[in-house]
Amino acid sequence: METENAVNYKFMGRSFTDLSINDDSSAFSDCNSDRSGEFSTASSQSRRLFLACTNSDNSDEFIRQLVSDLGSCSIDEQKNAALELRLLAKNKPENRIKIAKAGAIKPLISLITSTDPNLQENGVTAILNLSLCDENKELIASSGAIKPLVRALRTGTSTANENAACALLRLSQVEENKVAIGWSGAIPLLVNLLENGGIRGKKDASTALYSLCTVKENKIKAVEAGIMKLLVELMADFGSNMVDKSAFVLSVLVSVPEAKTALVDEGGIPVLVEIIEVGSQRQKEIAAAILLQICEDSVVYRTKVAREGAIPPLVALSQSGTNRAKQKAEKLIELLRQPRSANAAASPSDL
Repeated sequence: METENAVNYKFMGRSFTDLSINDDSSAFSDCNSDRSGEFSTASSQSRRLFLACTNSDNSDEFIRQLVSDLGSCSIDEQKNAALELRLLAKNKPENRIKIAKAGAIKPLISLITSTDPNLQENGVTAILNLSLCDENKELIASSGAIKPLVRALRTGTSTANENAACALLRLSQVEENKVAIGWSGAIPLLVNLLENGGIRGKKDASTALYSLCTVKENKIKAVEAGIMKLLVELMADFGSNMVDKSAFVLSVLVSVPEAKTALVDEGGIPVLVEIIEVGSQRQKEIAAAILLQICEDSVVYRTKVAREGAIPPLVALSQSGTNRAKQKAEKLIELLRQPRSANAAASPSDL
């Protein structure tokens, strides 16, 4: 399995220089918990849920009873148990280990394949909340969660789609799971969520794709699923709130030739040049890094970038950008100013 680090930035342990993803304006969704809002419940049930979420003396026996209820013949009992476990795992981090040790993971996974939308959604979101605990990730994957989560991406409610994407992101933090998630059919479905989801769905999909596409096989799957056209369109729309996210995903894809070719074919070069001209400092930096990647071994692409008028905004960036942006801009300017005769031999990218 071939993996690569992203280009000099940091997300989920990889270095992005000084860029932060821990605030509301960050590039990626943190996918850190159940974010589905309030639940409508009967009054007696609400009291039980409140106690489950707030009482510090929740017993292992109570959790074991909920796990037992997951196997009930009554769908209503299953729904109530899944909902309560979902909330317990959301609100009390220490309960995530307790619930897993009580044997909840396999029955919750079985709920993800349910044809009842509410039951499926609660199963997906309970698994997401349990996956926030690092100790649970390998157990969740080895218990067979990946394929049902991918099915939820295809058939679930919008909340199930989003939370399935987040759960797959969490499982992808175990390196061995990335190829398995790719082979399960997740990549085209995440690309679809990126295209057709709401703003949270787009954000969750981009976060998951960024993590999964550090693996070469998944990069190629994403390109084959048509992601490059979509990323170019999102980057071109400054009102979409997706410029940064799309650019970061693009930055991990363009290390493969298929992605570079698709980027150019879909009109990505003028969009990236425009970002360097009018984007934020972060957007300018990542756009320069992407252009540098595609130009390093291709005279043809250097010519295309230069003809789009990239040199003047790059000169401005080399004078006023961040230290990292200045370095990228200077390297790119140097490449673009090299005469073609100095690069007589065409690279594979040019053929």
